[in-house]
Amino acid sequence: MRFSTRAIHAGQPPDPTTGAIMTPVYLTSTYVQEAPGKHKGYDYSRTANPTRHALEANLAALEGARFGLSFASGCAAANTVMNLLKSGDHVVSGNDVYGGTYRLFTKVFQQYGVQFTFVDTTDLAKVEAAFRPTTRAIWIETPSNPLLRITDLKRAAELAHAHKALCVVDNTFATPYLQQPISLGADIVLHSATKYLGGHSDVVGGALLLDDEETKKRLAFFQNAVGAVPGPLDCWLVMRGTKTLAVRMDRHCANARHIAQWLSEHGDVARVNYPGLAKHPGHAIAKAQMRDFGGMISFDLRGTLEQSVKFVCATRVFSLAESLGGVESLIEHPASMTHASIPREERLANGLTDGLIRISAGIEDVEDLIEDLERGFAAMG
Repeated sequence: MRFSTRAIHAGQPPDPTTGAIMTPVYLTSTYVQEAPGKHKGYDYSRTANPTRHALEANLAALEGARFGLSFASGCAAANTVMNLLKSGDHVVSGNDVYGGTYRLFTKVFQQYGVQFTFVDTTDLAKVEAAFRPTTRAIWIETPSNPLLRITDLKRAAELAHAHKALCVVDNTFATPYLQQPISLGADIVLHSATKYLGGHSDVVGGALLLDDEETKKRLAFFQNAVGAVPGPLDCWLVMRGTKTLAVRMDRHCANARHIAQWLSEHGDVARVNYPGLAKHPGHAIAKAQMRDFGGMISFDLRGTLEQSVKFVCATRVFSLAESLGGVESLIEHPASMTHASIPREERLANGLTDGLIRISAGIEDVEDLIEDLERGFAAMG
């Protein structure tokens, strides 16, 4: 089956009891057993739930993976991957990653003795130079958050495997519709299901997709032992979202391309970060490994921090809010919002300036979105 067909049907056969076309929401915490240890595959909903299993099968099919595991949030999914490591292990991470990922690495796992080196993963020579004998994983976002940098996934995975390390890819920005890292060699793919997979800004969730059965067993153990699992209604909401993922992403991408081109010609914009622009340094790689270029854009204003704040506060169609990937357009100021947990010196060194604006292009009429951004420019004074 092709992508859109899988999105609607994979993991979601009609309910065998009633014929309901929609997967039921199994709002139960426990399950009656015929005898001690004899049950129908379910004993307690932290361990397993039929609605959650349907979502996991659906996401695995979309990502081209054998196995799927779902979580209460993207951060919970990231935490579970980190539980594969022990004190003294080392991770090479992109230096342009979601602020919550950076916080998890530096404020939680670093205190337990896991070591991290943050590098520009678009430069594979720097990645290779960062490897140590204790390196157990490389962590990649592509496109990255918020600078939309593009990493060559096939070469990065080959490099990780040459050092006997896992290649972990956060595929949230791209979604499985635009990019499938496992087909390019990645070992584990992570999603914040809160974003494009859910698609309607009404659910928080996360997911891990992978092929290796032994690694899946270890991750499933942590999923159950730690217990950061999604509720069945959350799983149902994400499944509702994946059914329209392809059509939504086509519109997200079309709007983003139009806006990015318009911004690149605006006199108050110093730089536009969008891999769909031919002048983007990662354009050729993105074109090779992605179906389209996504709905996320960031850009640097020619102005002060205060003017940037005025800009994001002036829009009316773009809502000032964290998160991304919903049908509605969002705008935010990374330095004071999503990436505020990264020290300013590190942000600036990595190219994340005080004037950077990030937008999630929704599926509204693009002319309304451009008119709304004009309000932002007018408010700068």
